[in-house]
Formats: sequence, structure tokens, C-alpha cells
Amino acid sequence: MSDRPFGRTGLTVSGVCVGTSALGSFPAQYGYEVDEDTAVATIRQVFDSPFTFIDTSNEYGGGASEERIGRAIAERGGIPDGYVVATKVDPLPGSTDFSGDRVRRSVEESLERLGLDRLQLVYLHDPEKISFEEGTAPGGPLEALIDLRDQGVIEHLGVAGGPIDLELQYLATDAFDAVISHNRYTLVEQTAEPLIEDAARRGVAFVNAAPFGGGMLVKGPRAVPRYCYAPVAQATIDRVLKMEALCERHGVPLAAAALQFSVRDERIASTIVGMSQPSRIEETIALLAHDIPDELWAELLPLAQVGRDGIEASAA
Repeated sequence: MSDRPFGRTGLTVSGVCVGTSALGSFPAQYGYEVDEDTAVATIRQVFDSPFTFIDTSNEYGGGASEERIGRAIAERGGIPDGYVVATKVDPLPGSTDFSGDRVRRSVEESLERLGLDRLQLVYLHDPEKISFEEGTAPGGPLEALIDLRDQGVIEHLGVAGGPIDLELQYLATDAFDAVISHNRYTLVEQTAEPLIEDAARRGVAFVNAAPFGGGMLVKGPRAVPRYCYAPVAQATIDRVLKMEALCERHGVPLAAAALQFSVRDERIASTIVGMSQPSRIEETIALLAHDIPDELWAELLPLAQVGRDGIEASAA
């Protein structure tokens, strides 16, 4: 896998970014636990793989994700050359405190857990938890992040959230070099299209998270009749069943088509794929390497462009 330019930052990253939310062990969402040794072994394997981009967050596993990544970093004597480790600032768990002071403390916690004295990339995480006005107010989280960047504690800033309109507002501040969108650019829906286009115009790196929609596009809608961890209408299930049947006809795993749908888009700097055990690295490499004929894309893409529940993506 060849590395890609990461927007205007001067960094290069792999087309797949290793997601680590499950690495901190989050059975309530994922349905399984991940012990510390497995988590550290996973990052060790990543450091010996073509995937040079790792994504974590202050809140994942109550900080356990960062701590486990930090252990693997310490074993290597630092982040290996050519690798990028990104994290995110979050409110204090169980609180709504997303003040500038909280952002500074979140960064301090991440530095300590990861064992670093500087962070390469930090995202404002889920800014929909507060209003845009609160996020950009004097003394608020954005001001704190800019100050930390100006001090050299953070090299680059990003924003990572759900609502597309809100992320567009944050990009318009010109404070950010990267943006993450999740579950909004997949074979099921492409409501992130305006954000992708805006990021490209600004030279901002677009990172696409959750290309499998929470599992539906890996195990199929019979096994996982949910998208983004929530129930969906029968119209979406039926449409993904058609995709699954087309993939089977061509001998292509649905998961390979779902992943390559994102990775093949040159506007996307990297696609986040969750990995919680060492075997996931080789499995993901195999999905990327699976040949998908042009005839299958010609059949899949019209189904994808319908949008979730039959609503046109442009109107969602």
C-alpha cells in the first residue's frame, strides 16, 4: 500500500488508518472484551505492517486505548519513523465539561498515557456535544487547541464528528488540517459528500471512519440488521442484500467491496478500520488486495447512490 499525502500538513499516511476504540475494551458497544496483552500485540503488529496511521481518543476505554498504544510505543523507543498517531480531546467522562481548561487537561492525559512530549495530530472530538458558538467562544475548546498548537504541544488540528453541517462550520474557521466523518460515506449512504468536497477545496485531509457501517457491510444484513449501531428500514436491508448477492456472484466478499469503496476514492486521505487483535491486520490487507472487477462496481455503485432508506444522499 502506497502512502498518501495528508492534506496540507506535509505528512503522509497509509490509505487505511488503524482504529482503536475497541482496543481499550468497550464490550457495551462491540460485544467483546480486549485484554491488555492482545491490545499491545495488535499495535506491535501494526508497527510491522503497511498501516502507518493509528487513530485513538482520550475517552476510548476510559483511557485504556491510549495507555496500551503507549506501551507499544515505549517498547519501540518512540513512534517509529513514518508513522502517525492521532488522538482526540474529550470531555471528562460522565460530564459535559468541554471547556478550554478541560481540553488542556485532556491533552495532558493523552501525552502521559502515550508517553510522548508532543502530539502529531489532535482532533476536537464529537463537537456536537456542545453548540458551535460554545466551541468557538473565547476560552473554549477551539481556542485552547489553537494555543496548544502555537506552543508546539500539538502539530496539527482536526475535527471529528457526526453532523455534516456542523463539521462544515468548523472547517470554515480555517483552524483545522484534518476532518473525520463516520458512517456517512459507505456503500449504504454518502451524505458526507459535501464535506469531502469542501475539505478538498481547502486542502484539508478527509478521513473516512466506519466503512463497514458497524458490521452490516461485513457480516451482511441478515446477521447485522443495523447500520451505525441502530436499526434501519427494510428498504436498506433489502438493498444491502442485493449488494451481498452481487458480490457473491463475482466471488468478492461484501467487506472487500465496502472497504475498497472508500479506499479507491482519491479524495479520501485514509479510511479508519477498527482492529482489536493482530489477525485483523492480515485480514484487512487481504480485503484490500481482493480483485474487484469493473462489472461489479458498475452494478454496486447505482445501489450505493440511492442513500439510506431510499433517500437520495444529496437530500439527506
